[in-house]
Formats: sequence, structure tokens, C-alpha cells
Amino acid sequence: MPATETAISATDILEQRSRRDARHERLFRWLLKGCALLVLASLLGAAGATLWGGRDAFSAFGWHFLVSSEWDPGNEVYGALVPVYGTVVTSFIALLIAVPISFGIAVYLSEVAPTWLRTPIASAIELLAGIPSIIYGMWGLFVFAPFFADHIKPWLTSNLGNKPDDGKLSWVAEHVPFVGKLFGSDYPFGASILVAGIVLAIMVIPFISSVMREVFQTVPTRLKESAYALGSSTWEVSWDIVLPYTRSAVIGGIFLGLGRALGETMAVTFVLGNAMHLSASLLDPGASIASTIANQFSEAVGLQKSALMALAFLLFVVTFIVLLIARLMLRRLASKEGR
Repeated sequence: MPATETAISATDILEQRSRRDARHERLFRWLLKGCALLVLASLLGAAGATLWGGRDAFSAFGWHFLVSSEWDPGNEVYGALVPVYGTVVTSFIALLIAVPISFGIAVYLSEVAPTWLRTPIASAIELLAGIPSIIYGMWGLFVFAPFFADHIKPWLTSNLGNKPDDGKLSWVAEHVPFVGKLFGSDYPFGASILVAGIVLAIMVIPFISSVMREVFQTVPTRLKESAYALGSSTWEVSWDIVLPYTRSAVIGGIFLGLGRALGETMAVTFVLGNAMHLSASLLDPGASIASTIANQFSEAVGLQKSALMALAFLLFVVTFIVLLIARLMLRRLASKEGR
């Protein structure tokens, strides 16, 4: 074969290969774009489906649906205030308890614990994260709620709220009325908003502490060693060096745990009490959006079913707002770090 023909055939092979690679590149790009659009379509589809399903409730009650605490299936009167309040308060209690504990666990595993102890504790935390939520709910219902009702709740009502035995107010309730309302209750059982918040905290601690531990380990060793060389204590290194270096990821992990707490269903259903009654006391039973839907959706028809779908849309909106706030906070922190 002449050299000219050989060169031409080699050029043709290279052109065919180049066209094939370009075609595969376009296919791969469209495939990735389809995956991303599928997530967006699922998000919009879920929001649209719940909004469409709750259109009758929004049409019948309007904005009153958001601020009303009435939930009376017999008279076809529904309001979302009690479930929304229960969802937000239990999630806030969970974060209030879980964040400091998770920070302590992460600091201990990354800075204090001996090497031989870090792996077993980290593995135990990962196992806790994998336990189904219904197990936490059953433990809360049969173990923690009775213990809370017998030992913790009487102390709280006697020292911080009204005393259920004689109706008198404690010293704290007399001087700080708001605290007295939070911890005053005559409800004899353990299921309550506070118990639900504590159980949620136990559930989200493994998630938040795992994220914190992983990001704490990304801090350069030279930074910490320099701080120790200047005489800093372990607390000072953790608070002034490790946490500022990883604060964006830490905030992301906290909001990840908050998202888990907002949407939790079974564990909250077991220990919240499921009472559609608005109470300022954390020791009284309440309801959340997820537990209300789980308890009533199977038997709901007509306007009640639409009200439950409207609650699902509100849960979607609340979660979206929380994640949006997290995104804005992370962006603001990133802009400050870039200065």
C-alpha cells in the first residue's frame, strides 16, 4: 500500500474516532443533565402534587387555614397551626439538645480520644444512624416516656411550672411567667412535645456528630500544632481554630439534621401524644405535620384528605425555607471568608 493511502486511512480513522468521542461526550453530557433535571422534576412534582391535592382546603379556608388551631373532622373545620407549631418546636428542641452534644462528640473523637478508642465510638455512632426510626419511637413510648412521666416531669412541674397536686406556682413560675407556662402541665402521661424533641435529638445526634467529626479531621495539623505550641488549650484550639476553619460544613451538617427532624414521622407519632390541641406547655401532648398525616390519611376522605395534603405542602414549604436559610448562611460565610 502506498504511503499516501496509508496516511489518508490513518486520517480517516482519527476523524471517525474524534466524531465518535464527540458523540459519546454529548451523550454523556445529556445523561448527566437528565439526572439533574430528574431531581428538579421530582422536587417540583412533589410540591405541585401536594399543592393540587390541598387546593380544596386552601380554597375553603384561605389564609385562615394557616393560623387556625381547630381540627374538627365532624364539622369539616381544619387548621394547620397545631401541626406546624408541633413540627417547628420539636425540631428546635432537638437541635437545642443535639448540637452541643454532637460538637462534644466530634471534638472528643478528633482531638481528645486515644487512637484505639476512636474507631469503636465512630462505628457505634454510625450504627445509631442506621437504626430505623420506628425503633426509636418504640423505645421512647415504652421506656423513656414512662421514665419521664415518673421521674423528670414531676420535678419540672414542681420547680419550673405549676404544681399539679395543689395548683400552686413554683418560685420560678412566679418570677418568670413564661417559663412557668412552658413547664406547667396537669397531663399525667409522658408523651409530650418535650419527649418528642428529646427522642428526635437522639436520632439526629449521629448524623450531626458524624459530619462534624469528618470535617474536623480536615483541619490541617500544622494549624492545631501551632496553636498548641503557643500555649492554647484543647478548648481554645477547638473553638478558635477548628470550628472557624470548618464552620460552613458544620452549619451544613446542623441543617441536615434539622431536615431529618422536620420530616420524621414514626418516632414522633409514638411519643408526641397526637392531640390536636394548642398548648404553650412543652409537657402537654401535641401533633406534628408528619404524625397527623400518618394517623389520619388512611381514613380521610373529601375535605379532610385535602387538608392533609395541604399539610404535606406546608411541610414541604417549611423544609424548603429551612434549607434556603442554610444556603444563604453558607453563602454569607463563604463571602466573609473570601475577604
